[in-house]
Amino acid sequence: MTNTISRRDFLKLGGAATAALAVGQMLPPLVAQAARETGQIDEQGDGFISSMCEMCVWRCGLIAKIKEGRVVKLDGNPEHPHSRGNLCPRGQSGLMNTYDPDRVLTPLIRVGQRGEGKFRKASWDEALDLVAGKMLEIKEKYGPEAMVFSSTHNLSQVQFENLLYAYGSPNYGTQRSLCFNAMITAFLLTYGIEEPARNYENADYILMVGRNMMEAISTSETAELSHALDRGAKLVYLDPRFTKTAAKASEWIPIRPGTDSAFLLAMINVITQNELANCEFVKKYVQGCDDLAEAMQRYTPAWAEQITGVPAATIERIAREYAAAQHNAMAHPGWRTSNFINSFQTERAIATLNALSGNVLKVGGCLSTEVAAEGAGLGAPPQPAYPRISALRLDGTPWKYPLVPLKLGVFQELRDAIVSGEPYQAHGWFIARQNPVSSLPDRQKTLKAFEKMDFIVTIDIIMNDTAWFSDVILPEASYLERYDPLLPVGDKAFLRQPVIEPQGEAKSALWIYKQLGERLGLGEYFQYTDEEDYIRQQLAPLGISLEEVKEKGYAEMPEAEKSEGELIFNTPSGKIEVYSETLKNAGFSPWPTWEEPLMPAEGEFYLLTGKVAQHTQFGTQNNQLLHKYSDEPRLWMNAKTAAEKGLSDGEWVEITSPVGTAHSLLLVTQAIRPDCVYLTPGYGHISKGLTTAFGVGASDSALHVTYTDPISGGQALSQTFVTVKKA
Repeated sequence: MTNTISRRDFLKLGGAATAALAVGQMLPPLVAQAARETGQIDEQGDGFISSMCEMCVWRCGLIAKIKEGRVVKLDGNPEHPHSRGNLCPRGQSGLMNTYDPDRVLTPLIRVGQRGEGKFRKASWDEALDLVAGKMLEIKEKYGPEAMVFSSTHNLSQVQFENLLYAYGSPNYGTQRSLCFNAMITAFLLTYGIEEPARNYENADYILMVGRNMMEAISTSETAELSHALDRGAKLVYLDPRFTKTAAKASEWIPIRPGTDSAFLLAMINVITQNELANCEFVKKYVQGCDDLAEAMQRYTPAWAEQITGVPAATIERIAREYAAAQHNAMAHPGWRTSNFINSFQTERAIATLNALSGNVLKVGGCLSTEVAAEGAGLGAPPQPAYPRISALRLDGTPWKYPLVPLKLGVFQELRDAIVSGEPYQAHGWFIARQNPVSSLPDRQKTLKAFEKMDFIVTIDIIMNDTAWFSDVILPEASYLERYDPLLPVGDKAFLRQPVIEPQGEAKSALWIYKQLGERLGLGEYFQYTDEEDYIRQQLAPLGISLEEVKEKGYAEMPEAEKSEGELIFNTPSGKIEVYSETLKNAGFSPWPTWEEPLMPAEGEFYLLTGKVAQHTQFGTQNNQLLHKYSDEPRLWMNAKTAAEKGLSDGEWVEITSPVGTAHSLLLVTQAIRPDCVYLTPGYGHISKGLTTAFGVGASDSALHVTYTDPISGGQALSQTFVTVKKA
């Protein structure tokens, strides 16, 4: 077949990007003309165009430097609250995502066996017709619920969800249960808000539990924390590993994994037994305050010492220091909080500590529970109501997990239901900007789920591990080549606009979803002619033109109404519910409570994972600039433990869990507890279409065992235990 491509040919598909970069190809006419009209570039194709980064979900504002029609530098936009004139290393390397020689630049259709890597090039019409035809076939034979949709949250999410809900499937998988289900569910039940905003301006005492902020994606918050430390705020940091945040902390406590909630409950015990809380605030705004001291009575520092390994005197001292700071104290809610089955209880304890300090006071407090409605003040294309969906969700939400918000879901349970075929069998999977083969625990089980699929389609810019096993790959334009819907941040709505034309045949998600929607007979849900028309409909209520927004990079938003009077929380009682009737009625403890986690057997180690500053989850390891400046991925092991096992720094080791085996070079260090090992996530890619990342490092997902918290649905990522031996 003449139009079939081998792996070698496939790897050349993106070569045009590199060639264009090398020879200085001029900016194509569409973007060039628009940028010239707004004065952003000159006749030679030189200038600066503002847009937004997408190297992580923080979405900082950027200014792209254009030289002879190509992107040569990315800098932070000083007008954007997230960037404030700065970009992190990932953001500055973003141009290499666009110019990656492995870019998929034309639709591809699989012609070999799944995982064999044989695809042929196709036109958009052929590829879209095939995808729509398969989706309609599955809908007709098995019902819309037999089609699974999954996506990592992004600016075109609203149109992804239009496709999902208009099609009629209840089965939606997100990355959230692998990340922060525990935090969101706990704060929803306690404060009635998903995640309170942090205010470091007056923070004097900050308690962080495993939140490696100095390497996190929320770069503007990292700067705020740094400024707080500069002016003398104290940071107490609990983590089994000496991270970069631990290095900046006033006090690092290498706590035993899975025991954070015992430490926090003992702090609550000290504060309540000694009446150290902000009494006026607690009595007025906290439900359960009268009985909290009695409920926490058994959680003494001496009790916690036996569980955590932290001296009772240390726990008591920290509790008293925290209480003394009053509303200038903050127990950080965390981010990647789904670590153990009991992580929900850890988050409930964090929420309770914040309530005791009274730090959600409107003036000067460290937490804010006021939330602006997403997209408030902006317009949107009209559309009809979605069809009624009656089928059970495969992930067990809400019939098995009644307290998990529908938009969060339980992704790992969705995958497990595909494998088991219960309560019914899924037959198709629509995947956008997501990589479940790499991100879900127990990679072999995910590949088994793929074997059950009649059809898999992936939308992405590169041949990631999931695309490698797909039937159709639809090439999306990179974030430097496309429009996305406006993003309100503070008092402005920021624009992501193309700074170059899409390379090859890559298209925006807004275009792809509209094209598929029309082929599926769902065109009424996509009432916009093109990307610019979509944004103009968003801008209509503001009375501002798209041309003005292109030039400035943002639109001014109307001033939000500020709530006055008493604090009211979006909970059944209207108060902060440290005692929750909702939890009680669902059969769980209404109080924050201790739940004993699993412990490794003799000779086993906790397998820890966590963020590094050079990469974002599983999506950036193929970026050549980031790869150049990344540390070589190695398994961390405590020096004493390594000596006892006869292992040396830099040698190859074999890591084995109940579900898989991986191999890694060893890093012998004092910066981790003796009962733990650490593996940087995002490595061990199996797609041969990733020439930079393929075969580099070990995959933590190949080792992780699937454990699901029955309350929040969070995946217990650190509850996997491994053995390590010389390879």
